[in-house]
Order: sequence, then C-alpha cells, then structure tokens
Amino acid sequence: MIGVENENLTPSNFIKTIITEDLKSGKVNKVVTRFPPEPNGYLHIGHAKAIWVNFALADEFGGRTHLRFDDTNPAKEDEEYVRSIEADVKWLGYEWEGKYFASDYFDFMYEKAELLINKGLAYVDDQSADQIRETRGTLTEPGQDSPYRNRTVEENLDLFRQMRDGKFANGEKVLRAKIDMTSPNINMRDPVIYRIAHLEHHNTGNKWCIYPMYTFAHPLEDAYENITHSLCTVEFEDQRPFYDWVIRECDVDAEPHQYEYGRLNLAQTLTSKRKLKLLVDENIVDGWDDPRMPTISGMRRRGFTPEALRSFVYETGISKSQGIVDLQMLDHFVREDLKLRVPRTMGVLRPLKVVITNYPAGQVEMLDAENNPENEEMGIRQIPFSREIYIEQDDFMEEPPSKYHRLFPGNEVRLKHAYFIKCNDFIKDEDGNVVEIHCTYDPETKSGTGFTGRKVKGTIHWVEATQAVPAEFRLYEPLIKAEEEELVEETSGGNDEIPEKTFLDSINPNSLEVVHGFVEPGLKNSVAYDRYQFFRHGYFSADPKYTMPGDPVFNLVVSMKSSFKMPKV
Repeated sequence: MIGVENENLTPSNFIKTIITEDLKSGKVNKVVTRFPPEPNGYLHIGHAKAIWVNFALADEFGGRTHLRFDDTNPAKEDEEYVRSIEADVKWLGYEWEGKYFASDYFDFMYEKAELLINKGLAYVDDQSADQIRETRGTLTEPGQDSPYRNRTVEENLDLFRQMRDGKFANGEKVLRAKIDMTSPNINMRDPVIYRIAHLEHHNTGNKWCIYPMYTFAHPLEDAYENITHSLCTVEFEDQRPFYDWVIRECDVDAEPHQYEYGRLNLAQTLTSKRKLKLLVDENIVDGWDDPRMPTISGMRRRGFTPEALRSFVYETGISKSQGIVDLQMLDHFVREDLKLRVPRTMGVLRPLKVVITNYPAGQVEMLDAENNPENEEMGIRQIPFSREIYIEQDDFMEEPPSKYHRLFPGNEVRLKHAYFIKCNDFIKDEDGNVVEIHCTYDPETKSGTGFTGRKVKGTIHWVEATQAVPAEFRLYEPLIKAEEEELVEETSGGNDEIPEKTFLDSINPNSLEVVHGFVEPGLKNSVAYDRYQFFRHGYFSADPKYTMPGDPVFNLVVSMKSSFKMPKV
C-alpha cells in the first residue's frame, strides 16, 4: 500500500476490535483478507471502500490481502473486467499479495459438492427456477419440500455427474443443498449450489458446463486461501449461516469467518453494476469510464485523485450503519486534495468579447500571475494582455439587479492580475444579444503596483483574445435527479429484473453540458489528466479520451463552491 495519508484506521471499530482479540488469543497468527470482485463490470465507489477496508486492515496488522476474482458466472464475466479491476486497485494505491480466481478451484468445489451428496446433504432437483422460487416460502410461511428431495445418494451422484458431462440442457436440473425448508432464514431453505450453463468461461474455456453458485463457492474459496477475516457488507449478513454451514459440512481444513460492515451508499449515485451496464449498453453514457459514472475509472477520467478517494472512504469509517452519505462530502475531499497541488489559471467558458478602446492597438504586454496563492512554491507565470479580451457572458448585464458588482454600463471592475476597466458601451446583434463590450482601462491600476487610489467591488477573470486557446469544457451534474437523492441500489444477489418503472426515469437529462470557450495560451499543450483550477469556476482536468495536442478538452472535476461542512469532531 502506498501514499495513504492515515497510517491507522479510525481509533476504534468493531472489526478492528475483533482482529485485535483474534491475534491476542492466538485464534489467528496472521491476518489474511481478500478483495473478491466478480468480473462482470467495472468497479464503483462502493468497491473503493471495500478495497480500503480489506487492504488497510490487513496492512495495519501486518497481514496480507488477496485479489480474487469470483468468476463463477460465465454469462456475465469478461477478461476486460479483470484488467479494469486490476488497474483500479493499483491506481488507488494498493498491491495485492496473490492474485486468484474462483475458477482455479472448480475441481476442489466439485469434489466438495460430491462430498455433500455422499453425506446426504445435497440432491439433484428437476424443478424449474420458477418452481423452486414458488416453493421457497415467505418470511411468514415455510417452504415446500421438492418432490426430488429424497433421491438416493447413488441416484444423486449419477445425475450430478451427468450434469457435469453435459447430458442435460441449461435449467433442466440443479444441485441443491439439503438443509431445512422450514428454516426462518430463507437462505437456508435448500439453496441451489450448482447450475448448468453451456457457456465458454474466460478462464477455463469449455472444461465445465456446470458452475457453482456464488454463495457456495465463496466460503470454499476463503477456506482454500486460508482467509482469516472474510469482510463483506451487511446485505450478506443473512447469508452467513449458509457460509458457516458450507465451511462445517465440506470438511475443509481452514475456518474462515464472515464479518459484515455497512456499505457505502452515496446520495444520487447508482451502485448496481447491472444498471450501470445498462447505461453503457444503451449509450446513455460514454462507456464505463464516463466521468458521470460512479466507477473508479470514471472518477479517474474525470480528474479525481486516489488520495482524495482514500481520504473520503477513511472519513466514512467502518460500522454497521447503512446511512446515505452526502455527495458533496466526496467533492469536499477532492477540493481539499487539489487546492494546494494544482495551478490556478483562467478559463472563459461562455465568451463575450471586450474591446478596451484606450489601450494601444497592436500592443501586447505580459503580466505576472501567481500560479497558486496558497502555495508559493508553485511560482508565477506570465500571461498576455492586449486591447481585446474575452470575459464570461454572465459577467455583464445591461440592467443589473442590486448588489451586482460585475460589468454594467458605467461600472468599473478589476480584471484579475491586470487593470481596472470601466464599461462605456456595448453592441447587440440583430436578435438583441450583447456580442461586444467597449471599455476603457486605467493604466495606474495595474495589479501588483500597490495602487490604492480607489476600490472596486468586483473582480472578474478574462483571457487575452489574440493568443487565447479554444477549449471544450464538459460540465457535469449527478446522473440521478436531485429529487431521487434517497435512491439506493441493490448490489448483491436476489432480483435481477428491471422494475416496470425503470430506473432510467430517474436519470438527470442535464447531467452533461458541453460548452466551448478559451483558456490561457500556457494550457495549449495540456495532456491527459493535467489539472487546473479555473478562477471562479472550479477544478478541471484534461480528458484522456478527447484531449488532442493543441486541442484541450476539460472535465469539470468539482465546482468551486459548496454548502457542505465537515462535521466537527
């Protein structure tokens, strides 16, 4: 692990206490955790917390963390996702000790399935998925035994081996654990542990046509790798009895234990990979790494830093609670990370031309501008100034409201790093839009000269027109409408059906706005991930997909202003 700001986790949390006691009692000698994503999509912000929890806890106690791909479902998995997951973990600043695949253990899992059959604890069921679902029962009603539940060991072994040998079609048979159809925990009502899938697997090819279910495979993987603390989010809590049952009945040597903590729920943020994939497949977003996506690759492309994400998940802590975190909290940590690291410059997003009528025609002077007033080590740069400049359209109003301190007829403002200018006239086009402002400047008011003759209430930014670099700015809002801010997406198991009222109704149609303006000439050769603070607008980062030499495209990372306040401790 590299570059983590905090050497320890929060002073106390229940998992840390458990690990401390396990080491003290000798229950474990070395802490071994794992980060076990399924390679069926790109990692998102929730995974960033899971990565931090597993890697940071193991690191704190001198242990190790495995990266394991839970690739038990060939219908949804792909090598592309494997590569993206590896890249995301490394980008966040973590190094795994051992890379594993669930599919490496398929022979081991098959042996354990036959062991359960021989112990009378598993049977082949001919019921369809719908029939199994219908007879599973409810929270108030027990389930119904399958008519195939009492097949003999010999018959079950024969049928299971025929399943393995490809004798049956998809869905024709499944292998179920034989536990208790009256259990108050529905997960213990004879769960399916193997299903038929005549599909090529990204890692094992066509060796198998039956695949273990995640809930059966996961505890066996933990045992095989000698995981000591299997850390997962609270929606898996009801699955823990089955996890323990598998460990107990499959006669494995290790005894891993599952512990659950509260997952990271971020307001106005989708964390269902199924639904994120739908956004990609329907071309609603520009791929998994679209800067609006809550994926780690999307946040990286947008311009977030790994340090900011680590600080954010650190602050959310580890507990059982399932609250929703304010989206602005994440933005806060991004601002805090960038404010001393990036240069502050000027970009005009919606340009309006200004002619300074008393400035000498053809003259260009160079003005000094500090790169970051909060970090003097970043030095100064020189920027051009001439008779023609661009300002923001909303920095001029023909008939301003009260307390408007920018340009309007007869008013004077300061140009950042330059002079005072006064608006004397303006020109409109045939549609009545203001297209040009005429001003005069006062040469005695040059920035840095110590001029105190008079004061102005407004300071605006600008870019000199003759050397201005055309730039595209991509401005973002949350993908989910503000009125849907309580939306929390499921991330595990259960219902994979999209509801009748599709979540697409909650997508914000204004999540992306593309505008074209100008930046200072020093930004012409910006390359991917070059970050800047544009005065008054916010922090921007050069987009790695669209930025070309001499033709920058900037993503809005976070805006300058926020109403979010970190709670006092």
